[in-house]
Amino acid sequence: MRESAGVRVRKTQRPKGLFITFEGIEGSGKTTQLLRAAELLRREGLPVVTTREPGGTSLGLQLRRLLLELPEPMDPAAELLLMFADRRQHLREGILPALEAGRIVLCDRYTDASRAYQGAGRKLGEELVDLLQENFAPLEPDRTYLLDCPVDSALARIAARPGGDRDRIEREGIAFHERVRTAYRKRARKEPKRFVVLDASASPDQVCADLMEDLEPFLEPFRKRAAR
Repeated sequence: MRESAGVRVRKTQRPKGLFITFEGIEGSGKTTQLLRAAELLRREGLPVVTTREPGGTSLGLQLRRLLLELPEPMDPAAELLLMFADRRQHLREGILPALEAGRIVLCDRYTDASRAYQGAGRKLGEELVDLLQENFAPLEPDRTYLLDCPVDSALARIAARPGGDRDRIEREGIAFHERVRTAYRKRARKEPKRFVVLDASASPDQVCADLMEDLEPFLEPFRKRAAR
């Protein structure tokens, strides 16, 4: 067992649960697909926890408001450190306890988001993000679903939302979002065993079907446990 700054993570034996993350640029539909997957799993009686970053804890909600609603500019390094403050608390308070209890954790964004948004989008470099991950959030997901679609399509979806309000990240220029998308796709190529890239330009029903087909092999142990 490895312990990194107080976060215990098994190397030879994973926790009893399943850690699934959903990633993608703004407007990719990842949150919609997470909620659809959670509903399908709950219908089977499987133990599902849904959460998000930033904002998966009480502390995280406060940090989320700072990160997404702060009207004045934020230093990129400060933004990254706040993301990891949220992630650290999230791991200790929510994710690890749920996994140890044998639950399926569906998380809207995790460290790959920091690699894409702060590492590439803010041009801080992925090496810095990886260093923070190693020391403060060493747990890796069992599976990561990347909802991928062109930036212009994703931003058009955001513009079409009722009210049209956009947060601080969504208001960034196209070049920023292109860097984020490129970084996500690069990471998916680098870790093909963990990542599954889903065509977010397809219909929501098709995306959900593709996702659930891939997730199916991971669910059998939970079904057997639920049937006891």
